[in-house]
Amino acid sequence: MVIDLKRCIGCYGCQLSCKAEHGTPPGVFFARLLKHEEGKYPSVRQMFLPVLCNHCTDAPCVDVCPTEASHYCEGGIVDIDHDKCVGCRACMMACPYNNRYFNAERNWYFGDAGPTPYELARSARHDTGVVMKCNFCTPRLAEGKLPACVANCPTTARTFGDLDDPNSTVSRLIKDRGGFTLHPEAGTSPNVYYLAP
Repeated sequence: MVIDLKRCIGCYGCQLSCKAEHGTPPGVFFARLLKHEEGKYPSVRQMFLPVLCNHCTDAPCVDVCPTEASHYCEGGIVDIDHDKCVGCRACMMACPYNNRYFNAERNWYFGDAGPTPYELARSARHDTGVVMKCNFCTPRLAEGKLPACVANCPTTARTFGDLDDPNSTVSRLIKDRGGFTLHPEAGTSPNVYYLAP
């Protein structure tokens, strides 16, 4: 995935569409938007940084998982098999990007009032006692659709494609615009690239 920081307007479309697609519990955001202000009045600017699982080629979360619940899927996507996850959270400690969440117990948005119909349809499918994270919307990819965050970005700041194909749009964007990754010093070879604003 390539995220163009020049196009990102901080609308939270990625975060909301991801939340709607996956029905994640309260406080869990597979796609997040970080905001940063810099400068001094009157020359102040706000910067936006969308973050998600980086689906690293050398993912430390996969290396440390004792049950092989964290694994590589076809195409290099890093996913979690909840049937194998024992909730040890070693993968959370190993991730240098803090993009994994532990689903300790069933939480509803309105507390003791119980789940809304939406939550029953979406959130109830999430197991408790396991780690959760972005999987690039693997079920959507299987249907030939784009990940929800890409499909719903109003400024087309996100591009999804095959990094192994040098002629793909993502590969050309990275080459032409000098795409960079977050925390390259971690040595994880992330597969989410950013284009400078």
